[in-house]
Amino acid sequence: EAARHAVENDVHVVGVSSQAAGHKTLVPQLIDALKKQGAGNILVVCGGVIPPKDHDALRAAGVAAVFGPGTNIPAAAEQVIDLIREQRLAA
Repeated sequence: EAARHAVENDVHVVGVSSQAAGHKTLVPQLIDALKKQGAGNILVVCGGVIPPKDHDALRAAGVAAVFGPGTNIPAAAEQVIDLIREQRLAA
C-alpha cells in the first residue's frame, strides 16, 4: 500500500521508520513493490533503531540512506535533498 501511495502522489522519497526489526523484511518488500509498479526511481531512506550490522543489507536491497538514533535532523534533510539532486542529474 505504501508503494501505491508513493506512486499515486508522485513522490521523490519514501521514508521508513523501524523500531522493531521490520526493516529486515518490510523495506525490501517496499522496494520490490515500487519496482513492480515502475517506480524504482523513488528513493527509500530508513531511520530508527536499526543495528549497524543491518545497514549494508539495507543498502544492498536498495536503500539510499540509513539514519540512526541521534541523527542530526537538518543534516539528514540536507543529505536526502542531495540524494534527490544526484538522482535527477543522473536521469
